Amino acid sequence: MTYDVNKTEDEWRRELPAERFEVLRRAATEAPFTGSLLHVDDDGVFTCGGCGQRLFTSTQKFDSGCGWPSFDACEPGSIVEREDDSLWQRRTEILCSRCGGHLGHVFPDGPTSTGLRYCVNSLAIDFDGESATSN
Repeated sequence: MTYDVNKTEDEWRRELPAERFEVLRRAATEAPFTGSLLHVDDDGVFTCGGCGQRLFTSTQKFDSGCGWPSFDACEPGSIVEREDDSLWQRRTEILCSRCGGHLGHVFPDGPTSTGLRYCVNSLAIDFDGESATSN
C-alpha cells in the first residue's frame, strides 16, 4: 500500500525515538499497563505518533482493562486494517492510513454499540488536550 507520508527506514529511525520507532515501524508492542496514555481521560484528540494524523477522540476512549489505551471507534478514514497471523493467532492489525505506522490491533469484543475495541500502544500515539473533540 502507498501512503501519503512515505519515508525510508533510515529517515524514520532518525526522526523517532528508539522505542517509538520499534512500535510504529517494526510492530513492537509495549508492555501492558506501562503506557503513558492508558489513564488519560481528559478531553482531546489522539494523533499518530509518526505523522500527526488525527486518529481517535477522547469520547471514543474507554477503559477495557486490557492494559493498553482502548477506543470503540476511530476517526473516519484514519485507520487501515490488515490481517496479522503473528504469535500463532489471527488478529487484525491497525495502521495509520497516512503513514502506515503500526498502532496496535482491533478486536470484535468492545462493550459499546460498535462492538469494537481498538487496542493501541501509547508509544504509537500522542494526545492533544488542547484540541476540540468535534470536527
